Amino acid sequence: MLKLQSVLSLVLSMFAFHIFAQGEKPNNLTMFVGTYTEGGNSKGIYTYRFNQENGTFKLLSSAIAANPSFLTLSPDGKHLYAVSEYNDGRQGAYSFDLSQDKAHLSYPVFQSTVPKEDSKEEPKQAGADPCHIITDGNYVITANYTGGDISVFPLDAEGKLKAETQHIAFVGKTPKRVAHIHCIIPTPDKKYILATDLGNDRVYRFRYNKKTHKNSEVLTAQRVAYEVSDGQGPRHLTFSKDGRFAYLIGELGGECVVLGYHKGKLKEVQHLMADEGGGRGGADIHISPDGRFLYTSHRLKKDGIAIFAIDPKKGILTKVGYQLTGIHPRNFAITPNGKYLLVACRDDNKIQVFRRDEATGKLTDTSLNISVDKPTCVAFAKLN
Repeated sequence: MLKLQSVLSLVLSMFAFHIFAQGEKPNNLTMFVGTYTEGGNSKGIYTYRFNQENGTFKLLSSAIAANPSFLTLSPDGKHLYAVSEYNDGRQGAYSFDLSQDKAHLSYPVFQSTVPKEDSKEEPKQAGADPCHIITDGNYVITANYTGGDISVFPLDAEGKLKAETQHIAFVGKTPKRVAHIHCIIPTPDKKYILATDLGNDRVYRFRYNKKTHKNSEVLTAQRVAYEVSDGQGPRHLTFSKDGRFAYLIGELGGECVVLGYHKGKLKEVQHLMADEGGGRGGADIHISPDGRFLYTSHRLKKDGIAIFAIDPKKGILTKVGYQLTGIHPRNFAITPNGKYLLVACRDDNKIQVFRRDEATGKLTDTSLNISVDKPTCVAFAKLN
C-alpha cells in the first residue's frame, strides 16, 4: 500500500510539474534586438529571454553582424533574417539559424543587395541602405531606402539566403523627386506585396508569385495602389486583424492614414494627425493583439508614442493618448499577450518597457529599461 501511494505521489508530482511548465512556458519569449554598429559599441544582434507576464528579462547571447537595423523571423520560427544597412557596397541581408532553445544564432549567411551588373560601379548606390525585411519562408524581400529599390532573395531548403534573383528600381515621379523605399508588406490575402515610397509619396502594389518557374519574376504587375498627399513621406504600414483596413504612418507629415482594403485595392477612409511635436520623424506603427488599439512612434521633437482606439466596424481611429518615450523611438513591439509595449530608443541606448492597459490602450513606464547600444528593432519569438 505504501509503495502504491509513493507511485501515485510521484505521478501526481510529475503531472503538476507538467501543468506548471505548460502554464509558464508561453510567458517566456525570445526577444531579438537589432542595432546600429557603426560609431558605437554594439556587436550586432542581441538575444534576450523576456517574460510577457511580469516584464522581466535576461540577456542570453549576442551575434556579430554589421548594422542589422531591422529583423524578421521565418514563419516556422527557426530562422532569423536581418538587413545590413550600408550604402558603400557592404549593403545586404543576413540569414541565421536559431538553436533549438532559440537562445543562440548560427554563423550567418550573407547576400548582397547590390545587383551583379552593378557590383563594380562606384559609388555602389544600387540596393543601398536596406532598412526593412520580410519573409514567408519561400523568399526574403528587402526595402532599400537610399537605393530606391527592392531586392528579392530565394531561400534554399534549409532556410538560408541564396543570391538575389530580382531587383526592382524606382524612379522619381518628377526630375526633383528621388525614390526611397522604406517598407514592404504582404496583403492579408497573400496575393500582393505593398511597398511604401517615402520619396515619391506613393504606395506600390505588386502581384506576388511565390510559385515561380526558374528565372521567373516573383514580383510582377507593378502599379500605384495609393498616392499620398505631397510631403507626407509614407513610411510604415500595417493591417487590421480582419484584413479589411490598412494603416499608414507618414514620416514627414506625421499623419496616420486609414485605408480600406479589398482584393488588392486601397481606398482612403480617414487621415488624422498622429505626431504632437512637429518633428517630421514618424517611424513605426503596430496594432495591439486584440485589434482594439493602434500605436505610432514619433521622433526628433516630443519623442513618443501616439495611441488610437480603433472602431471595429468602420476601422476609423480616435486618438486617446500620447506617451512620451526616450530619444528616437525608431521601432517598437507589443508582446503577444498584449501586456507590454517595448520601445527601441536608439539615441538613449535603451529599450523602454511600458505596461499596456488593455482596457484603455494607454501606457505606463515600468522603468525596467534594457540597456543596449543603438537599438533599432525588437522582434519576439515564442518558445516551442
